[in-house]
Amino acid sequence: MAKSKDQLQELKSKGVVELGKMLKSSREDLRDLRFKVASDQHKDIRELREIRKRIARILTLLQRAPAPVEKKVEKKV
Repeated sequence: MAKSKDQLQELKSKGVVELGKMLKSSREDLRDLRFKVASDQHKDIRELREIRKRIARILTLLQRAPAPVEKKVEKKV
């Protein structure tokens, strides 16, 4: 339980850009691990669940992140 809280605090301290990079690498890790499990090169199936949870945490934090405010430029006529 404490391990997941520590991981969550670590993710919360990251910026949006860094979370995006972590999301991309986690998805690549998940894809590679699925191929290894399918070809019997990797036996620890529980690791798949951990990576999926990490991806879900990152997506949740990205969804809750405040959207960047766009500056409106007014045209003078």
